[in-house]
Amino acid sequence: MTQPQNTTASSLRLPEGKMPMLRMMPSPADANVYGDVFGGWIMAQVDVAGSLPAVRRANGRVATIAVNSFLFKEPVFVGDLLSFYADVVKVGNTSITVYVEVYAERNRLQTDVVKVTEATLTYVATGPDRKPRQLPPLESLIAY
Repeated sequence: MTQPQNTTASSLRLPEGKMPMLRMMPSPADANVYGDVFGGWIMAQVDVAGSLPAVRRANGRVATIAVNSFLFKEPVFVGDLLSFYADVVKVGNTSITVYVEVYAERNRLQTDVVKVTEATLTYVATGPDRKPRQLPPLESLIAY
């Protein structure tokens, strides 16, 4: 497997003052024979990362109802350490829209940081019957 050749030093850094929702390192099983990580694997991890703030805001179960946008900005390689940042950007009566950014840390010694993916997903809060339910008011949520 070949690693990407980076011709310019990266001046990009991980977002300061924010904690990633998820950190993952793809393995060879997540990639093709050239070491490029499958887009579907990345999409699945973005969905998990986006669901975390949605679950917190819904104070319970959510289901993904839409992938509003998904942009692969750079390839992801086996050995990259991926950090997934997610923020709620819109709240409706039953739905929560989340923006997710994914950064890859590569070349451990140089610590190159590359923004590899960004996406916007919408989740709907669901009850035990898995049907949409009203979101609770903010003041009733438990502080984490």
